[in-house]
Amino acid sequence: MPCKRVVNTVHRSHHDGVDTNGFIRDGYAVLRGAFDADTAAACRQSIWDALATHGVRPDDRSTWTRPSIRIDTPDGEPFRAAAVWPALHAAYDELIGAGRWTARSGVGGTVPVRFPSEQYPGDVGWHIEGSWWGGTEYWANVFSRARGLLALFLFSDVGPDDAPTRLLLGSHRYAAAVLATRGDAGMPGGDVPDLLRPSTFCRTTAEATGAAGDVYLCHPFIVHTATWPHRGTQPRMIAQPAIHVADGFALDGTDRSPVAQAIVEGIADTSQLRLRT
Repeated sequence: MPCKRVVNTVHRSHHDGVDTNGFIRDGYAVLRGAFDADTAAACRQSIWDALATHGVRPDDRSTWTRPSIRIDTPDGEPFRAAAVWPALHAAYDELIGAGRWTARSGVGGTVPVRFPSEQYPGDVGWHIEGSWWGGTEYWANVFSRARGLLALFLFSDVGPDDAPTRLLLGSHRYAAAVLATRGDAGMPGGDVPDLLRPSTFCRTTAEATGAAGDVYLCHPFIVHTATWPHRGTQPRMIAQPAIHVADGFALDGTDRSPVAQAIVEGIADTSQLRLRT
């Protein structure tokens, strides 16, 4: 990159509602203590149980030989409890709209468990999340078909040394401008950053750090990346499900959800587009 990025480690804490203006501007909000510590601990135990099928044990660090192992998020009771916490549902209502998002019985998504390691873990690079499988990778379109939010459920404590997810603040608006050039057909999420000016990546970033039980709610178009190495002492456990919406968002000004407002505002700003097609 042509410049040094400044990492913003100041995080919002909202107990009385989501900072919707901050979400529209920056592309994310965080709910501190979205579910309780006991639920988080039970989720970690279930993740360890799943890792046992890979020969990985919590009490034997010699089995932590791989830098990353991705598992499907388990379906057990603690994950069902984490998914239905009232603060989360209230935040989905604020950001997407009441009655528009699809409830699920658990957290969903996958958990890429990251172990303390200097090895390159793979899956590192700026991208946005896709919404549907396009044959070889996940695609997205400007209406955000099928995806209302990207959620990051922290099941373990995550500090700056624990390979936190890095979010490029404000990038969701520029990604919207890129996606608008492709209309309903969309494009692969991993290709979106290639159409942004290099200077875009000089913007301030935020790292998804916090305590087990925190949840980051991210705009579906925020540009983000995994980071490495993991120089902490314990495995990092974060689920990253999509919060589903059936039909995406209307972009004609009638949809007043913060997700849609950010897309509409972003489409109007083409200053960060490197290519126009």
